[in-house]
Parts: sequence; C-alpha cells; structure tokens
Amino acid sequence: MRRAAIAVAIGCGIAGAAAFLAAAYFARQVVVPKRQRREDLQIRRVFHDADETLMVELPATARTTAPGRYSIWFSSGTGHACIGEIVSSDDAAGTVTRLVERVDSGDLKTATAGIWSGYVYPTPHPLGLPYSDVEIPVENGMAPAWKFTPTQASGGSTTWAIHIHGLGGSKAGALRGVPVADRLGYTSLVVSLRNDRDAPASADGRYHLGQSEWHDVEAAVKYVVGQGARQIVLFGWSLGASIALQLAATSEFRHHISRLVLNAPVIDWRSTLVANAVSSKLPRQVAGLGLKILGSSGTRWITGLDAPLSFHTLDFLARADELSVPILVIHNDGDRSTPFAISREFVTRRPELATLLTFASAEHTQEWNSDPDGWDAAVENWLRNDPPSSAPVSL
Repeated sequence: MRRAAIAVAIGCGIAGAAAFLAAAYFARQVVVPKRQRREDLQIRRVFHDADETLMVELPATARTTAPGRYSIWFSSGTGHACIGEIVSSDDAAGTVTRLVERVDSGDLKTATAGIWSGYVYPTPHPLGLPYSDVEIPVENGMAPAWKFTPTQASGGSTTWAIHIHGLGGSKAGALRGVPVADRLGYTSLVVSLRNDRDAPASADGRYHLGQSEWHDVEAAVKYVVGQGARQIVLFGWSLGASIALQLAATSEFRHHISRLVLNAPVIDWRSTLVANAVSSKLPRQVAGLGLKILGSSGTRWITGLDAPLSFHTLDFLARADELSVPILVIHNDGDRSTPFAISREFVTRRPELATLLTFASAEHTQEWNSDPDGWDAAVENWLRNDPPSSAPVSL
C-alpha cells in the first residue's frame, strides 16, 4: 500500500508539473510577439490565360475556396499579390484557380509557397487615395501613422476616423476601412502601436492585449483633436476593437469619440483565450492556469511582462454599462479565433447602443474580404444613419 501511495504521489507530481509547464508555454505564446510566419501555402502554378490575365493555381482548401478578395505574401514577406475571384476548380486534382488582381511587389511567377492573408492592401498606394506619413508622440518615441485627406470633403473635415489593427498585425491590416471613411468625407489616421514592428516597443517587449497599447492610440486621439477633430470614429480590428472599447470607456478624450466600428472584436480576453486553448486541444484547466500566470505579479519571470494582466479590465462584457456611444459589431460565426457568441452577448446586453452585422462564415477579421462591397455598403449606411438599429443584420 505504501509503495502504491508513493507511486500515486509521484504520478500526481509529474502530472502537476506537466500541467504547469503546458500552462507556462500557453501564457508565453499569448504575450511573446511572433516575428515570422511559415509560408505554408503551396503555389502550384502562376500563368496567363488566353486573354493574358494573370492566374494562380492553389491547393483547394476552406481558405483558398472562400469567396472574396485576399492576398498572398511570398518570398519571406517581401512579395505581395492581391488575389480575386475564383475562376475554376478541379475536384480531381484538388486545386482552385483564382484571378491575380495585382502584384504589388516581388515576382509571383517564381514563388512556390506563400501565406494566405486578408491584407489586400500592403501599403496605402493600391488605394489610390491621397495620404501622408505622420508620426505620433508615444511613450517610448514616435509611432508612424498614415494620414488620409478625404477626397469627398471641401474645406477640411472635422470628423476623423482612427483605424486600429489587430494583435500580431501591422497598420496595413486596418487599411480596409479607409475607403468607406473617405466616401463619408472623414480624414483617416491609420496608426501603429507598441510591439507591432512599426511603433517603438514597450519596455518588456510583450503584448499586453490592449491593457497598455491603448495609450498609444490615445496619443493618436490627442493628435487628431489637436488637428481640429471634433468627432472621432474608431475602426478597430480584433485587438484594435478592444483598444477602441477601452478608449470609449476610459480616455480623457472620450467625449470626442462618436462611434465605434468593431470588426471581429475581442470583447472579453479571458473567454477568448480559453476558447482558443480548447480549440487547440489544450485542457480547459491548463488554460485557466495559464491565465493565472498571466495575471500574477509572482510569475512575471515566466511571461516577461513588466506588469500582470488584469482580465477584469479587459472584459467589456462585464464593463458594457460603461459605454455610451453607438457601436457596430461586425462578426461571423465561423471565426475560430474570437468566439462569435461573445459578440452576440455583448450586443444583447446593450441593444440600445450596439448593432450586430453578420457575414457568411469567414476566417478571423476577414468579413470584409468575404464581401468587400457588402461590408463597405453596410458600414457606410450605418455611419450615415442614426440612431443605430439593434436588430442583427446578415450579409
């Protein structure tokens, strides 16, 4: 019996240690920036059809057969091509052929692999809109941004749109909202923020899930107010939506913020991270331990964070009553990264403020990509009309 008890104790100790190591790994994966992605998309063939239109042949997957506009990054991120409609598919060969709308950089014809992406605009140039480079003073230096002067406004615009990208992304990811803002006569500012490789890094070089990053965007809000902005519309993508919510609830400039457009928003980081862990086959208990590691000052030696994360502060399901501006939530139930149920619950809690716009199932933050014209029209219509409707709208 004694030997059995010892064996059980040792087994429990080993299991506990394994769970702790798994939780520690999970916690670090959440906050340590990833600098490179693997080019895991095979490019089978690039060719011209009979009309000399450039085409690309790819393995047929859920991503590559989705309708809409996307892009391929290739040559270690130095090449970029905009990919359009499906031209044909070969079920026997398991391939799909799509139109190549543009090649912005690199030689796609020589590429054999790439990364499928929603970043249709790698820089402002393909938009064809007037813009300038500006710098926003932030905590550790100057954060570069793109300022777009509206083509539809005369005499200057007092309404500005600030476009905020997601976790692990760059400001190019937020360019998709600029054309709508331009048609409405808004001046747009597309911002960078700490640890995104454009803005100055934080002291600890770690993601804080919006807990500190929102200060960089508040600096952008202060900048546009100084430039004459009287009303500010925040376009937030994923993490950018978390930041927009934080600004609307907390910023000293929040009275200038008139509307929020939130695409695939992370509204509650605790629930989102647990859902991601479970979908990756990590036990819920291990994910819960990982959150405790992220939220504890005593385990900063594991995460490298200079301050623990406050998941209550990052939970806008719990803080929904702190908000007072109209909010458009754009999401779809096929998002495997940010649970759609949280967006739906958020809108249910504040129906007098929030409108839910749903699209056919798409990858995370690719609602625009799945239907660019539909996304643009719906967002433009919502921004032109007040008050917002609380009834869900499906596209």
